[in-house]
Amino acid sequence: MVNRIILSRQGRVKTTMPDALYFIALVLPSPLYEEVTRLKEYFRDRYNSKAALRSPPHITLHMPFKWKEKREQELILALKKFCTGRKGLEIELKNFGCFPPRVIFIDVVKTPELDRLQQDLAGFCRSELNLIHANWRNHPFNPHVTLAFRDLKKAAFADAWPEFQSRGFEAKVQIDAITLLKHNGQQWQKREEFVLG
Repeated sequence: MVNRIILSRQGRVKTTMPDALYFIALVLPSPLYEEVTRLKEYFRDRYNSKAALRSPPHITLHMPFKWKEKREQELILALKKFCTGRKGLEIELKNFGCFPPRVIFIDVVKTPELDRLQQDLAGFCRSELNLIHANWRNHPFNPHVTLAFRDLKKAAFADAWPEFQSRGFEAKVQIDAITLLKHNGQQWQKREEFVLG
């Protein structure tokens, strides 16, 4: 992150820390992590869509949000508190899905446990961290693992979706942690992992 330099009315120089970008997710463990990464690389090599490679294979629980870097420890402690006493959960990935005209993903079976975790986290973020997004109502929780999105051209989507529409994918994995990811200006990196339990 680059610090901003601001001149006050008195001519003094003040340095401010900009807000950083974060999001909260379930990051897939190995060897599924590597398998999904290979699919993302396939989209990069075959369809020239590489944006999905800027984050680890994951299921988003809370969309990206801005948070002051100087308050990062406060965010970490709050999420640690949220995860205390919660159990890990089994995630099932099944086949492929899409959001036309640009997004192709691995579908995730929406279980009551996964739905409750996401709803509890959203409520916690609103009440404890004052993170409020107006468009939550317009985008209900639809768990998935993105393989290609915003830089997938419409013509490439038209070629890729028929290829993946009838293709199968099945995996079950135990996930025992929630991950806070932080944007470094180029890509999303794991900032902190919170064990469920």
